[in-house]
Amino acid sequence: MISIPLLLSEKHPCSYIDDKEAQPAFVHPLFEMTTGIYSELIAQGFRRSGDGVYSPHCSQCSACIPVRLKATEFIPSRSQKRCLQKNSNTQVIIKSAEFEQAHFDMYLRYQAARHRDGSMFQSSEEDYVRFLKGSWCDTHFVEFSINGELAAIAVVDQLNNALSAVYTFFEPKFSSYSLGVYAVLWQIEQAKQANKEFLYLGFWIKQCKKMSYKSDYQPLQILRDKQWILL
Repeated sequence: MISIPLLLSEKHPCSYIDDKEAQPAFVHPLFEMTTGIYSELIAQGFRRSGDGVYSPHCSQCSACIPVRLKATEFIPSRSQKRCLQKNSNTQVIIKSAEFEQAHFDMYLRYQAARHRDGSMFQSSEEDYVRFLKGSWCDTHFVEFSINGELAAIAVVDQLNNALSAVYTFFEPKFSSYSLGVYAVLWQIEQAKQANKEFLYLGFWIKQCKKMSYKSDYQPLQILRDKQWILL
């Protein structure tokens, strides 16, 4: 059994719930992380941001609940079927996780349109790369294009028995295509085709509209008391 050193961060204002403090526990930055180890950790409720791997450790709050979807059991809703139909001609290209100016420019427009009050609104190129890319993980930037124009990027980690949806951003003018939803549906199908059992969706936070949408994908599993159960 591998011993993994953890560091408890300082408390800071929560990004998701007003008037709450967050205090994640991070894997020590000198620990040599691998895809195999992370595949085990994500099944225990951890998540990555760049090279850093963390889990919520807030003493007064347990709102951040890890969630995953068993790809072969997914049942699309009516609205998700409509989204698939609307994007039937959307083109997809899978790329390595390398910086591209067009991606970054769209990321800034997305943050300005959707998350102007967030910490990523005025990200530098270094912030962007540090957030999405990792030196030890197998990550892809998936391009979605509509009528030959770049419309969205999904950042996806390849794990041993799963995919992990890291982040998705899109061109604001294509918001009617529900590309955030389509990116998740596409990843579910990719997991099936690659014989991956799960798609990890990060944290479900019922009190936060930006994070509560994940319960739209069913049947959703949540991690509670170290056990995966149906939501």
